[in-house]
Amino acid sequence: MTDTNTVPDVALPAGDPPNPPRLLTWLARHAYGVLALACLVLWLPGVLSLPALDRDESRFAQSSRQMLDSGNFIDIRFGQVPRYKKPVGIYWLQAATTAVAGPLAGQTGVHAKIWTYRLPSLLGGIAAVWLTFWTASALMAAEGALLAALMMGSCILLTAEATIATTDAVLLATVLGVQGVLLRVWRAATDPQAPAPSTRLVMAGWAACAAGILVKFPVVPGVALATIIAIVAWTRQWRWLAGLRPLRGLALTALLVAPWVIAITLQSHGAFFQQSLGNDFAAKVAGGQESHGALPGYFLLLSALTFWPAILFIAPGIGLAVTRQAEPGIRFLIAWAGAWWLVVEAVPTKLPHYVLPAYPALAMLAALWLLAARDEQGWRRWLPFVAALQFLAGLVALGAAAVLLPRLYGEDAPDIAHNWPLLASVVVTGLCGLAASLLYLFKKRLMALAPLLLAAFIIIPVLTAFVAPGLSRLRVTEQLAALVAKNRQASDPPPMLAGYQEPSMLFALGADVGLTDGRGAAEQGAERGGLALIEDEEKPRFLARLAELEANAAALGEQTGFNYSRGRTVHVTLYRVAPLHAVIMPSVR
Repeated sequence: MTDTNTVPDVALPAGDPPNPPRLLTWLARHAYGVLALACLVLWLPGVLSLPALDRDESRFAQSSRQMLDSGNFIDIRFGQVPRYKKPVGIYWLQAATTAVAGPLAGQTGVHAKIWTYRLPSLLGGIAAVWLTFWTASALMAAEGALLAALMMGSCILLTAEATIATTDAVLLATVLGVQGVLLRVWRAATDPQAPAPSTRLVMAGWAACAAGILVKFPVVPGVALATIIAIVAWTRQWRWLAGLRPLRGLALTALLVAPWVIAITLQSHGAFFQQSLGNDFAAKVAGGQESHGALPGYFLLLSALTFWPAILFIAPGIGLAVTRQAEPGIRFLIAWAGAWWLVVEAVPTKLPHYVLPAYPALAMLAALWLLAARDEQGWRRWLPFVAALQFLAGLVALGAAAVLLPRLYGEDAPDIAHNWPLLASVVVTGLCGLAASLLYLFKKRLMALAPLLLAAFIIIPVLTAFVAPGLSRLRVTEQLAALVAKNRQASDPPPMLAGYQEPSMLFALGADVGLTDGRGAAEQGAERGGLALIEDEEKPRFLARLAELEANAAALGEQTGFNYSRGRTVHVTLYRVAPLHAVIMPSVR
């Protein structure tokens, strides 16, 4: 990418502090290294320590694993059925990183380490933070661009997405690749001093669009189109779009996307598009898919946590944008964030990560406000108080999570008063958060940034690396997999699952596990024998059918835990079922 050192059309205003802090200037000169290190400190503990999560992460990871094991890099399957909801891009990336990193993890053909599937998200998140810096550099000095990138990298939502094996961290990188080019084309058309981006750079933007389509169509073109429509409707200017080289760009996008589109169409006989667009996408637009519906305002309410800690500066940043909306660069950021936010608030299906593509634009507005002249910081003085309340609400929520989760979902968790490392980290995080709030309210904006980031760099790794691994009641799959491994014999067929059938079980036990109900598990067990994991709600049907078949089974162990995907306690018993031609003792109980 180029154009990072050109004079921006939204440069720091005349009343700005003439000399930013020396440390900030030094960090900005080494921005890419600083940002990568910060992201690794925040995200790597979770990547390495968290178990495979239900449900999307395990679905993605298991499908990528089957792609790698089968050598079929066109079709996408989860277990024994096609998975035709998302395009192939993320599966290719996860399969590639697992193939490379698997030997480092000691894997010998089984590809069973979840962290290898998380590497695309980790790397995609770092790329997204880098591209936030690059995009912001078109509008402000390097110091401001660094602040915007740090606010993106430290926010809870991107931290979550960069830590798990799903699409959205990689997707955000492709969004920023497109939006950064789109911004530069807009600048060239509205500022005579701004250089026009090169054809090579514009084509790189179209390539990023193609990559985004292969990762999660239609988000990337959707964000760009929403931004373009908002700008054109606002300014009545559309001739600048010629700078995108649309004919050449569309041809390049088609060239990059078409091979897999044709291949999957032939492989699935058209079923991929029927399911991904006709079923999955249409269901999200038509209503709240899979009980994920919510009223408009959902993302606004959630932002106190998902955009923490940068939420402290977002509302004033929006206020500053309103006062400077005549500036073309500011208009672009407002159109980008506002249009996409309205789109996702209007869609009936809502999940927290849907709004993530709007966050970089808001982080850039916040960075402009942080470095703005004092008289501009005073716009609508109540906005900083609103932002402070949002920030403190997120701080309390994270501190409460660190304190309460071990008590609720850990076994024999020590009282917080006796868990000195955890207590110290929560106290220090709280003090840093309070210090940031007070400095902020006393108009020491940049000074507030240091304790604010320190709070994030303490509490986030504590939650992912120290609190989450101790939540044993939530790690039902891990414990059941260990129980199966302890009792499995070399001659056993794949285990049968009845009741508790979360995607993580397939990742833990393999694609050939039998997914059935209680009666089916009894019938399959009576026919071939082997192990069966039976949840309590299926247990009566399992035992009744065994009795009808006059088959025998022995309970080998049991596990109780909390299924966070369904929000309820589960109890699962492991049985060894004897085929009808054999007898095992004791009999069914």
